[in-house]
Amino acid sequence: MNVVVCVKQIPDPAAPQSLEPGTNTLDRSGKLILDDSDAYGVEMALQLAEQAGGGEVTLVSMAPNGETSGLRTALAMGAASAILVSDPALKGADALTTAKVLAAAIKRSNADLIIAATESSDGYTGTTPVQVAEILGLPSITFAKSVSVDGSSVKVERQTEAGYDDVTSPLPAVVTVTAGVVEPRYPSFKGIMAAKSKPVETLTAGELGVDASQTGQEITSVVEAEARAAGEIVVDEGDGAQRIVTFLEGLKLV
Repeated sequence: MNVVVCVKQIPDPAAPQSLEPGTNTLDRSGKLILDDSDAYGVEMALQLAEQAGGGEVTLVSMAPNGETSGLRTALAMGAASAILVSDPALKGADALTTAKVLAAAIKRSNADLIIAATESSDGYTGTTPVQVAEILGLPSITFAKSVSVDGSSVKVERQTEAGYDDVTSPLPAVVTVTAGVVEPRYPSFKGIMAAKSKPVETLTAGELGVDASQTGQEITSVVEAEARAAGEIVVDEGDGAQRIVTFLEGLKLV
């Protein structure tokens, strides 16, 4: 079974972030790491390939400056190879442009299943995977909390506000997984060493036949989030319950 995993390489959230000079876009010029949310997708893909008794996992990513640090982490987990799209013309690309690029890269692999995180940690649009599915003409299932493959179909427990839905789809398909769908493995020393020699094919948008002249997005301004205000301390003098209800009513939560 051949599984493609869409992974995003992002600036380390633990490090101070900055904008590119003269722009309102996040500075991605330094080392990028594997998005934590994508580690679940990589692990899910590895387990499905192992359960199928054969096949391999291919990574697909888009990142500037030919950056592969995050990809190497996923390769060290056990993925076999990666396709990286790196092109200055894609700077500031919106979700749809990103989806077109990823879809074009995925077409280079004979994928039985495409897995992605529900959303990236630095963007939170949650739209790219389903756009990829639409461009490829494939069914998509989102918010998967459990994934299994049975022959030519994929079975998913899809997380909802009320519990979960059982969904079955023919393969190939695009599935987005939630955090906790599996527990990602830690790369072993052997895996880290092996990852250094695993193939990473680097391509430009032009080589994929994608027009990068229109990224479709312009960020006009960026402002700092408001500082968190001090909370109100309520001393219960016998009316605590009523004061809580009044507070919740003010927020229109009850």
